Amino acid sequence: MLIVREWTGVEARALRQAKRMSVRAFAAHLGIAVRTVSKWEAGGVRTTPRPDTQAVLDTVLRLAAAEEQARFHQLLRQAREESAGDYETWVDDLERVAVCLNRQDHATASSLLNRWLGSSWGRDDDHGMYLRARSLVLLGDLYRDQGVLTGPSAARSSYRQAGIIYSRLAIPRRVAQVELALTLISEMSGDLDQAALGYATLTADERLGPRDRARSLLWLGTTLSKAGDHITAIQKMHRAVQLLEELDEVEDWAVAHQKLALAHRGCGELTQAQRLIDVASGVAVYESPLQLVRLQTAHAHVLLSDRGTCDHGLKLLDRAEAVAVRYRLGHQKRSIDGIRREHERGEGC
Repeated sequence: MLIVREWTGVEARALRQAKRMSVRAFAAHLGIAVRTVSKWEAGGVRTTPRPDTQAVLDTVLRLAAAEEQARFHQLLRQAREESAGDYETWVDDLERVAVCLNRQDHATASSLLNRWLGSSWGRDDDHGMYLRARSLVLLGDLYRDQGVLTGPSAARSSYRQAGIIYSRLAIPRRVAQVELALTLISEMSGDLDQAALGYATLTADERLGPRDRARSLLWLGTTLSKAGDHITAIQKMHRAVQLLEELDEVEDWAVAHQKLALAHRGCGELTQAQRLIDVASGVAVYESPLQLVRLQTAHAHVLLSDRGTCDHGLKLLDRAEAVAVRYRLGHQKRSIDGIRREHERGEGC
């Protein structure tokens, strides 16, 4: 027996045509207004009937004659083949979202993602579910950039929803990448013990590719440094730097030097910290505001540890804060605020 997981305008239209009914006759058969049926068909996959009407459509399909059910199946398959172009549009939109996130154009990225996530499109086939999961991951990245980490409409929730879909689709690499993203959220939320445990596990997880395992090792070092274990952190980060260099991951390699600089600062090794910041500044191409803010913040943090460079550090922190505010980088703004409080308490210079 044919079963429709969720009715949209596409399935409703196919059922009407399979029964060879006009819009008016079909509406009367369902006991609803003609304009409702017209609205469904005009909206296509982006229109979903109410739950009670979904049940009515289920009944009409179940009671349909065998030849009507066969026509429904054929018409629905044709409609989905014709809509394959929508998948191409979705893929194109996701590529645009990635560019927007790199530029911290959150408004455009959000609009593009909500166009697809706000509809029922893609819920009935593996390809559509995969694109929905990718969209949720990018939405999680957007929330993460903004510092919106927890809650129903936040990074953690989006990543978890994506992980459920990838698990259903049996794509272990994507599941592991979501686990890595969730571990990063734990770190950003201040749950350092949980984050360290997660990163340590993922550094040897064969579901991940070499780059993601190297990044897990780097972020493990970052977490240990935040917890005050700078010596072990430096050891982990040095190994991550070696791996990223072997993989020719220039951007990650530069970021690793920023994180190493902060770990050396924690050990009081300011000359080494400054050298590492110089390496990061000289190698990376900071095309996005987020990358620039991270570098400036790390550099300012090092400079504020020396009385002779405090003024320079404060000015650099001001510039980083201005960019963070302009692009609504909430987590970076909170980090900058924390550095200022540390400095005002006299723990810096």
